[in-house]
Amino acid sequence: MRGQNMGRQGTTETSAAEHLSVASAHATRREVLQGGFCLCCFPTAAGASTGPFAMEEVAKGIHIRRGIDEDATKTNENAIANTGFILGRDCVLVTDPGGSLADGERLRASIAQATALPIKYVVMNHVHPDHVFGASAFLKDDPVFVGHARLAEVLQQRGSFYREKLSAILGPERTGTVVTPGMEIQDRAEIDLGGRVIEVTAHAPAHTVCDVSLFDQSTGTLLPGDLLFVQRAPALDGSLRGWRKTLEDLKQLNATRAVPGHGPAAVDWPSASFPLGRYLSTLERDTRRAIAGGTSIDEAMKTVGASERGEWKLFDDYNGRNAAEAYKELEWD
Repeated sequence: MRGQNMGRQGTTETSAAEHLSVASAHATRREVLQGGFCLCCFPTAAGASTGPFAMEEVAKGIHIRRGIDEDATKTNENAIANTGFILGRDCVLVTDPGGSLADGERLRASIAQATALPIKYVVMNHVHPDHVFGASAFLKDDPVFVGHARLAEVLQQRGSFYREKLSAILGPERTGTVVTPGMEIQDRAEIDLGGRVIEVTAHAPAHTVCDVSLFDQSTGTLLPGDLLFVQRAPALDGSLRGWRKTLEDLKQLNATRAVPGHGPAAVDWPSASFPLGRYLSTLERDTRRAIAGGTSIDEAMKTVGASERGEWKLFDDYNGRNAAEAYKELEWD
C-alpha cells in the first residue's frame, strides 16, 4: 500500500440512541430536511434477513451486490446502495461496507463464501448512512478503513444523528456503530492488493464534501460510488458546480465500465454518466433562471428540474431538496 495510512482500525462511536427501542419515532422527511441532511437511507418499515446475498462479478475479481431502488425500510435493512469487494492475490478490499451492521454482515458472509483471503481494506465512499454503517461488521477483521480526509469530520457532525434515526427503526443491534477512517485520502493514493493496484482519489465537494472514487487499473473499472447515480434520482449534498466538474474529470480516466452508487451493478463508461450530467445541467440552468426571475427558494423547489421528473425513480423525494441546495449555492454568484 502506498498513501497515507494513519492506523489500522477506525474508532467507533456509541450514543444514547443505543437505548432507543424499535418503537421510537420514525425520522420524517421534514426532520431530515430541517437537519440539513440527505434523505438517503432512513428506514421506515419492518423485517430482517441473514446470510450471504447474490453478487455479480462485473469484471475479473470485482463482485457487486446491486442495491434496491427504494428508500430504506427495516425490511431492506438499508441495503439500498451498491456494495461489493475486489479480490487481489493477497487480500480483499471492500468497496462500501453497506448501510447497516446487518447489511455489512451479509456482505462479510458473501466474501467468506467466495474466498479465504483476508479482508485488509474497507473503503467508505462518503458520509451517507447507506455507505458507512456496515463498516462495524468488519471491525473483527482489523482492516484499514479508508475514506476522504474530511470524512471523519463530517461523521463527527452527523454520525450521532444518522445512527439515532436508524436505531429507532432497525434497533441498535442491527444498525451498527460509527467507524472513522484510519487511512485518510487527501488527494490520491494507491492500494496494492497483490498483483492488483487500486487507485483511490479524494474529490473536491461534489455529491458530498467527502467523496472518494476507486479505479482498478487491471480491468479499467471505475467505482465512483454516489458520484454516479443511474436510474435513481441523485441527491445533492455538496456542490452542484463541483459535481459537474468531477463528472468531467472522471471521464478522462481510461475506464470502460463503472459501478454506480445506485443503479445497475455495472454500466458502460462514460455513456452511463450522460443522464446524470443532463440532470445536473438542468438543475443549474433552471435554478439560475429562477434566481434571475426573483423566484423564491420555496417556489423554486416546486419547479426547478421539473422536466426531469419522468427520468428518475424517487424523483419527488429528492429533487426539491436538490433545488434548494442549488439555489443556496448559486444565489450569490
